[in-house]
Amino acid sequence: MHPRFRTVSAALGALALLASFGCGESGSGSSKSGELNMGIAVANISLNFAHEMVLGAESAASHAGDVDFKAVGPPNTDGPAEVQLFQNLTTRAKDGIVLENLDPPIFTRPAARAVDQGIPVVALDTAPTDGSKVGFYVGNDNYALGELMAKEALERLGDDPRGEVAIGVPNPGTPVLDNRAQGIADTFKKEAPNVEIVGPFQTYSDPGQNYSSWSSQVNAHPDAIAFLGVGDADSYNLAKIKKSKKGSWLTAGFDVDPKTLDAVKDGSNFVTIDPQHFLKGYLSTAMLIESVRENDGKLPEGWFLSPGGVVDSSNIDEIITRQKSAEAAHDWYKPTIDKLLGDQEASLKPLKDAR
Repeated sequence: MHPRFRTVSAALGALALLASFGCGESGSGSSKSGELNMGIAVANISLNFAHEMVLGAESAASHAGDVDFKAVGPPNTDGPAEVQLFQNLTTRAKDGIVLENLDPPIFTRPAARAVDQGIPVVALDTAPTDGSKVGFYVGNDNYALGELMAKEALERLGDDPRGEVAIGVPNPGTPVLDNRAQGIADTFKKEAPNVEIVGPFQTYSDPGQNYSSWSSQVNAHPDAIAFLGVGDADSYNLAKIKKSKKGSWLTAGFDVDPKTLDAVKDGSNFVTIDPQHFLKGYLSTAMLIESVRENDGKLPEGWFLSPGGVVDSSNIDEIITRQKSAEAAHDWYKPTIDKLLGDQEASLKPLKDAR
């Protein structure tokens, strides 16, 4: 791990146009010794968090070789639309699918049907539900990432801070996001008892709705000392609002959208917390391919803990450089990839502990 990238690990990104790997549609069926038909389904193919996961997955498929890999996802966060795309993908990606979503309950039956059809399914970023028959999950400790954001804020708020801290969640009810928000709130309650937590408020994943929601919260809480979001659009929209209002409060969010990195670079946001989506996409796909080629499709069992970390003024230039291409991201992460894949047992936790 690079020493300048702190705490729950590293950040990630790669700014390239979304494209499916492989050489197009292949014939029906494939063998373990020949070309594999695989794919990934994501919740919102236009937002940075999913874009990063797809780039990581495609990179792993490319490096493995002989994998016809397809990425699917709706242009906006739309669970039922993703379900349909996932079901369509099962007719093509017979050798394995990586599934990321923001509404786990509605994927319980579709995922179980895919498993019943003999398709290995890896849950990515959001833990699978009971009944989905998916037993392998690659994801962060999102509660810990929330704690990390709160601790970074507390370092900048001084001793015994007082006032309101507003928390926003794009999609309430999504465990990944709720756990981040809970980690933020619990840390403030423990370490800054004179801070009043307001929210979490729904801030929406659509950038336009997100901006409107945060604008309303900023207006409703003029004396707040910090506005903290746990999603993608939260980061750059909070920075935009802070600049327009010439605010002195702290703002920050998650992920490494280019606009978010600009906000960290110019100091509008004090940090961004990066869940390292590229790495998760890479790891989940690499382990899926390995299981099919070397273990007859039998995946590990449990929660494979993938790291995340802080981007701030100390490492922003390094992160921006890494973001320039998927190749640059892979090269930067290669030592971490090699370490995690070289000792997979070390990162496996019980699935029930995922948070």
